[in-house]
Amino acid sequence: MHIIEPHKDIIGINKKIADRNKKHLESHGVFAINIMGAIGSGKTIMIEILAKKLKNKLKIAAIAGDVVSDLDAKRIEKAGVKSIAVNTGTECHLDAHLIEHAIEKINLDEIDLLLIENVGNLVCPTDFDLGECKKIVVVSVTEGDDTVEKHPMIFVYADLCIINKIDIADAVSADVEKMVTDAKKINSKIKILPTSFKTGEGVSELVEWILSKLHKPIRH
Repeated sequence: MHIIEPHKDIIGINKKIADRNKKHLESHGVFAINIMGAIGSGKTIMIEILAKKLKNKLKIAAIAGDVVSDLDAKRIEKAGVKSIAVNTGTECHLDAHLIEHAIEKINLDEIDLLLIENVGNLVCPTDFDLGECKKIVVVSVTEGDDTVEKHPMIFVYADLCIINKIDIADAVSADVEKMVTDAKKINSKIKILPTSFKTGEGVSELVEWILSKLHKPIRH
């Protein structure tokens, strides 16, 4: 009797498509970032801020994942970035197949940086590579200072952890240092940036981190 393991099969198929996406993006010189995090953590405002800060240095496009709406995509468009809305229906994450079709709508020769906003969730996106170059996970102090400890897997393979809304940490009794320590225990190599997208704290460091990862000359 042959036993089929559906989960492994789905992950395997997704990985093949993700690898294809990665090669396709790299062949056009596009640096893609998968931005993960819970609803309300600050993913969309981060993309809006990056659009404003990097618009004179990079050509940017975005893919905004959501279960049913296109509200985030419209917000990003207003920031001056071409944005493709991708609805996942009943699924709580983007997958490589959805990204494969989304990038068909983008002229990749006209962009340097692709920002992919994953569906608001700290669990489901963990297993699904999209073909990105780097992974960012955004958490907010309003989720509780134990949120990192409770969702370890999403931090295991992330390259950067953003701990957002630190300006109100005291108001919600959140210990930012605990969140930093928890992330480091899970992944000793992860880069951590405490930020407040409201006050601008940590934004310049985020911009510098992204620019440092690009493998092409930056326009001045």
